Amino acid sequence: MKELERARWRCRRGLLELDIVLQRFMDQHYAQLDEEGLQQFEQLLALPDNDLWDLITARQVRTDNDLQPVLELLQKS
Repeated sequence: MKELERARWRCRRGLLELDIVLQRFMDQHYAQLDEEGLQQFEQLLALPDNDLWDLITARQVRTDNDLQPVLELLQKS
């Protein structure tokens, strides 16, 4: 439970749109993530707000596909 609370706190960002998407993701998908998915999500949360938003909205594309599974879930949220 502590990890869930910590993740919810880290989802509070400076962009309202990002807050909404991340909270939806937490409600819909977070509990189903495996260890690899949790690590991918943590890596995405480490990005600056604008970079993360650009990835979610597909304005920016990552050349490495290591974060793609969780990124696709975020894009659906």
